[in-house]
Amino acid sequence: MKISFLLHNAYGIGGTITTTFNLAQALAERHEVEIVSVLRHRERPNFTLDPRVALRPLVDLRHEKEHPLHLRPARVFPVAEYRYQQYSELTDQRIGECLAAIDADVVIGTRPGLNVHLALQAPEHVVRIGQEHLTLDNHPPRLRTALRKAYRRLDVLTTVTEADAAAYRRKMRLPGVRVAALPNSVPDPVLPAADGTAKVVVAAGRLVPVKRYDLLVEAFALVAAEHPDWQLRIYGKGEEHARLRRLVHSLGLSENVFLMGAAAPMEAEWVKGSIGAAASNFEPFGMTIVEAMRCGLPVVSTDCPYGPGEIIEDGVDGRLVPVGNRDALGAALLDLVRDDERRRRMGRTAMENARRFAPAPVVEQAERLIDEAISARRAGQPVAPESGRIHRALVSQGFAARDAAYAAASGALRTVRRGRR
Repeated sequence: MKISFLLHNAYGIGGTITTTFNLAQALAERHEVEIVSVLRHRERPNFTLDPRVALRPLVDLRHEKEHPLHLRPARVFPVAEYRYQQYSELTDQRIGECLAAIDADVVIGTRPGLNVHLALQAPEHVVRIGQEHLTLDNHPPRLRTALRKAYRRLDVLTTVTEADAAAYRRKMRLPGVRVAALPNSVPDPVLPAADGTAKVVVAAGRLVPVKRYDLLVEAFALVAAEHPDWQLRIYGKGEEHARLRRLVHSLGLSENVFLMGAAAPMEAEWVKGSIGAAASNFEPFGMTIVEAMRCGLPVVSTDCPYGPGEIIEDGVDGRLVPVGNRDALGAALLDLVRDDERRRRMGRTAMENARRFAPAPVVEQAERLIDEAISARRAGQPVAPESGRIHRALVSQGFAARDAAYAAASGALRTVRRGRR
């Protein structure tokens, strides 16, 4: 079987790129796999790609940035999509030509705009799977309208959490489309796990406002006041770097909090710590949470929409605290700093529980979805939903009861984003 992924830019950095590479490489164990990158801006990808996975770009910005068609706005790629300004008549044309001539059995789109291309332009014999790495409630209304029309032509739509899958089933009305949660996978660690003895808290990700590293620094001040021998190491780069550096200095934490810059891969840095931390206002999944847990770290995280609550079992393999609550975040960190045995026990449990995000179980689920979609298309039928499935994560975490809060949080995020434009 041949599987093609349609990706925005395989030569950039980001969670969608990482998880696409992970899934493609795992599928390449048994299938012919390629990644079609709409854009290319450098010679080689930032991340190493298994040589068994073919990579082909459609528009090379190093040579075609001033192409006449690239100076005209896109007509197929939806206007309300977040990356619209990077698309054009040239990308419309190249994506359309690629899909018309595609020889794959399955094509997997990896963002809303590309899922629209896939839904509208893929040949009838091709199984169309759209992936959502953000969340429905975070999409602006105009984009949701465009997706509701196009997504009805998909065979399968996957989200990274059960909560978001439930939102799509309930709000989008996609008859005949299988909506399923397919979490991101994290490769099996190659280094020995953290042993919980290092006096280090580790956080990683883009230094952007929604990640709330300012809140984490302020919360860690409570830890440093009681345990000045502990450190907080923050890995990543982004627009918040200068502001965070000033905050660290103003709080007198220059000997405790360190902005480490970007690190790839992060595994070697996770295992140097004893606690992982995340303070986001919003997290569609939480790749860094899983990475830390797979390395043996319990993670203290805000219980933000949507991912952390489906990854962390509060009090068992980590801690969940209210969004934006500095004191609760600091107290949860202190609980683990003070109790060596509890910290190590939770770290071991985190490593065990996070195995469900290893490539093998995620790929097994992906292959099952693909096989069922192929069988249904050959039979001229829609892909049947999983019968009798109980969404345990939704039930146990009470996500249905939190929909209103999630929608409010997403609305607030959109307001903040509009204010920054």
